[in-house]
Amino acid sequence: MKRKFWNWVKNDAEEERTLILNGEISDETWYGDEVTPKLFEKELNAGTGNITVWINSPGGCVFAAAQIYNLLMEYKGDVTVKIDALAASAASVIAMAGTRVLMSPVGLMMIHNPMTIAIGDSSEMRKAGEMLDEVKESILNAYEIKTGLSRVRISHLMDGESWFNAKKAVELGFADGILGDTEKTEDFAGGISTEGMMFSRTAVNNSLLSKLIPKKEGKKTPIEQLEKRLNLLSH
Repeated sequence: MKRKFWNWVKNDAEEERTLILNGEISDETWYGDEVTPKLFEKELNAGTGNITVWINSPGGCVFAAAQIYNLLMEYKGDVTVKIDALAASAASVIAMAGTRVLMSPVGLMMIHNPMTIAIGDSSEMRKAGEMLDEVKESILNAYEIKTGLSRVRISHLMDGESWFNAKKAVELGFADGILGDTEKTEDFAGGISTEGMMFSRTAVNNSLLSKLIPKKEGKKTPIEQLEKRLNLLSH
């Protein structure tokens, strides 16, 4: 039997349940499998009341994440999402289902464009590209609903494979507060400016290229010089 990537913990004293999503959101136990989604839904609806969802995941299958997102969004009680260490890729989509999203002060969130592997001729490659475009649009829906940011801005953040620390996630609207910091959480909600940090792979690459390509007279560095500089950087 394949290992589930989720686990339920019941707190009888508080009459509240906790859902733990830990590790890869595996497509091996979800995609193309009609049993696993039904099992998750059955366990989710086996109780009532508010639930807390702890997330520590690098992501995984976007289709599994989409269905978990939908089920949590439809759940009758409040869903509090707590990001323990990492909510990356597909896991960040699940996080958007939280009525309230809280991040550990040392936690990270990452969003990027969906990816796949395709084999075939040019027609199959185009189909794969079109499919990925549609998947991106669906992911954008979840981010837009939660953050209120424009689709264009979110799309650019996804293009750049953007990493947010807790403060930046709150600043952008991907999270509502920081775990264990009630006072600052209220400040964030009130709109006080933060000093969150964000890493964008595209921004780093563009910065590197701007240093490699001189702007004198609008001329670019010959490819031989670029290769030479890149070789120096690799040592």
